[in-house]
Amino acid sequence: MINKHFVLLHQADNVFVCCKQLAAGSLTTLETVEVAMTTDITVGHKIARTEISKGDKIIKYGVSIGSATQDIVFGEHIHMHNMKSDYIASHTRQSRTGEES
Repeated sequence: MINKHFVLLHQADNVFVCCKQLAAGSLTTLETVEVAMTTDITVGHKIARTEISKGDKIIKYGVSIGSATQDIVFGEHIHMHNMKSDYIASHTRQSRTGEES
């Protein structure tokens, strides 16, 4: 466990995974660096463990789960607004009403 809010699932990962919700504006320490959350981070969501450049792979569980669609800074929330799956089209993860499932 990294801290009470985030875990590192694999040493090769470039993301931490949220295990306890953190509100926007909250401070937390990640690898000795204090970081302010810019958005609410809910359980299961990811934040950047390193600087990630546009096009770089997002690594979770030690394997690629997608690619960055823009530059991502250390501690930034990673989700569909700044990454894409290299395996599943995003439209297949939506309900019939167009909401994410």
